[in-house]
Amino acid sequence: MEYIQVTEENLENEHICCAISNNNDVQVASKKAWLKDRFADGLVFLKSVERGKCFIEYLPAENAWNPIIADGYMYIDCLWVSGSFKGHGYSTDLLNECILDSKQKGKKGLCVLSSAKKKPFLSDPKFLLHKEFTVCDEADNGIQLWYLPFQNDAEKPRFRDCARHPHIDEKGYVLYYTNQCPFNAKYVPILEKVAREENVCFKAIHITSKENAQNAPTPVTTYALFNDGVYLTNEQMNDKRFLKLLAK
Repeated sequence: MEYIQVTEENLENEHICCAISNNNDVQVASKKAWLKDRFADGLVFLKSVERGKCFIEYLPAENAWNPIIADGYMYIDCLWVSGSFKGHGYSTDLLNECILDSKQKGKKGLCVLSSAKKKPFLSDPKFLLHKEFTVCDEADNGIQLWYLPFQNDAEKPRFRDCARHPHIDEKGYVLYYTNQCPFNAKYVPILEKVAREENVCFKAIHITSKENAQNAPTPVTTYALFNDGVYLTNEQMNDKRFLKLLAK
C-alpha cells in the first residue's frame, strides 16, 4: 500500500477518507476547514492513496481537542481502516508510521481513546492490546485513555477532572460536538429538525476551540450525547436512530 500525507498545500485536491465526496459536500467542507486550522498545531493526516477509509490522524497531545493531560505525548485522533482495506496490515503500517514520526519528534509516547469493549468511532481495544498499549485512565462512562510509552519512566497521561465523571446539569437532550468528524455537519442539523418536529428539548453545543474542548464534561468531544444530565453515547445518530431513542 502507498500512503500520502495530507497537508495544507494538497488538502483541496485530496480525499479525506471518512468523507470522500467532492469539496462542495458540507461534510467534506467542514472537515477540511477543521484540518486546515489544525496543521499549525502539528496535526498529521496520513492516508492511503486509494479512495476509502484507510488513514491515521494525530497531533501533539497538548493541542488535542480532548480533556486530557498528556504533555510530551502524541495523541491519535483517529485510526480508521475499514471495508476492503481490512485484514492487510494497513492499520499496523499507519500506526508504525505514527510511532516513527513521534519518536523522531522526541515524544514520550502515544495515547488514544478506547474502551474495554469496542465502541463505534473509537479505537479497537483488541488491536491496542496487540500493539502493547495499556489503559492509563478511565472515566465513569467507560471511556478509557490508553497509552504506549516510549520510555519506562514516562508519566502516564490522564483525564482532566472535568471529564472524569461525565455529567451535566442541563435537562433534556444536550449534544456536544466538533467538526473533527465530518458526519456532524450533516447529522446534527437532522437531529435538531427531528427534535423540533417531536417537540423534544434538544440543544447542540458546537465546540469550536481547543480551550473549550479541553474543558468539556466528556472525554469524547467529537460527539457526546447527554439526556437529563446523563451521558448516553458517542455514536453519531441519523433521524431513524434518534427517533428510536426518543421512543424509549
